[in-house]
Amino acid sequence: MIFATHAKLPQGWARDVRITVADGRVTQVETGQAPQADDTRVDTLLPALANLHSHSFQRAMAGMTETRLAGKDSFWTWRDLMYRFTAHLTPAHIEAIAAFVFLEMQEAGFASVGEFHYLHHQPDGTPYDDLGELSTRIAAAAAQTGIGLTHLPVLYTYGGAGQQPLQAGQARFGNGVARFGALVEQAQRAVRDLSPDCRVGIAPHSLRATAPAELAEVLAAHPDVPVHIHIAEQPKEVVDVSAWLGARPVEWLLANAEVAENWCLIHATHMTEGETAAMARSGAVAGLCPVTEANLGDGPFNGPGYLAAGGRFGIGSDSNVLISLTEELRTLEYSQRLRDLARNVMVAGEGSVGAALYTGAARGGAQALGRGRGEIAVGEWADLVAIDSQDPALCALRPDQLLDGLAFAAKDRVVTDLWSAGRHAVTGGRHRQRDRIVAGYRRAMAEVMALL
Repeated sequence: MIFATHAKLPQGWARDVRITVADGRVTQVETGQAPQADDTRVDTLLPALANLHSHSFQRAMAGMTETRLAGKDSFWTWRDLMYRFTAHLTPAHIEAIAAFVFLEMQEAGFASVGEFHYLHHQPDGTPYDDLGELSTRIAAAAAQTGIGLTHLPVLYTYGGAGQQPLQAGQARFGNGVARFGALVEQAQRAVRDLSPDCRVGIAPHSLRATAPAELAEVLAAHPDVPVHIHIAEQPKEVVDVSAWLGARPVEWLLANAEVAENWCLIHATHMTEGETAAMARSGAVAGLCPVTEANLGDGPFNGPGYLAAGGRFGIGSDSNVLISLTEELRTLEYSQRLRDLARNVMVAGEGSVGAALYTGAARGGAQALGRGRGEIAVGEWADLVAIDSQDPALCALRPDQLLDGLAFAAKDRVVTDLWSAGRHAVTGGRHRQRDRIVAGYRRAMAEVMALL
């Protein structure tokens, strides 16, 4: 039993709410209740967001790529540095980093994660004896933290648009279609030992890292699972794919694949107005990673046009340079304001921008990870987050203003409790396994730094 003084329910704000949870799901929602002795009592209860796009290992690089070198820094120069860094990571390091990342996500208010996982092999590209070794490590990190995991093994076959060969730094990523199928089977076995809310999808990395026939084969082999793909993140990517396939990336994908509600198109930063509207009509989720997109200089998403067309979106922390739910929300809105020289942009019509950001991300993130509707309702996974409305950043606000305060005025410290499918992972703002997991991360990073 969870008793909340205020709760954000699908029909609006409610007072004195008791939530009953069994087998990871919400089984009863009662309003106008009195607290009972055995209730877990919280101030304000919200549906917890899904972090729909993460490369957990990149968290260990945070702060290492912010020095300007000769020439013009770009996404592509950052990528080269990332490739060199991955060569030093062992399976134990990858597990320790992922556990720390998942802990940080839960303390920030994310109940689940879509781990877009493309580190598969040894540094020289040789598969481990267990092909799914590194997927098993990601599952182990999820088990340590209790986070809801949608594991997304990545198909990465080519080094660039036009079926270019893999570069040396990409050797750990590479699989053909047949070996990728075996890898997905191994990942499914690893995740099967986790809680019932955890699952496996697939992630064709991008149009530049696969080819049309192989993409079609992989999609046919794995129907009815979450499908995530990087798309149109950089202008160079748009130019290269257009020259190869004769169409812009989003345009080509929508014309050649059955993109639907189980798809998540990551970034989709560089789209025409026509592509924006067509993507919204597909029912797919736009996977937006505002902090990483700003850090890498990707550019802003076309939010107003996408919302006007009825598009769905969620948020992710991608490179994990900073893991913060509140920063992702406000950076998404501020990127739109800076581009359009306007205020209160990411809302269709009129109303609270904070509420539109939060509830939109809750619904879109849950859809993208196959976790239901992203709301507090009977039958839904108990992905719940409690915040302290008496924190100085929020204490002057009415309940109907709290999501504006959360998005624009608060820090993640306002999170007091977090449940991932009913697993009470965070209490008093602190993950229950924090000391052990942080110690493991520190040991792993000391070993990595000795190798650099």
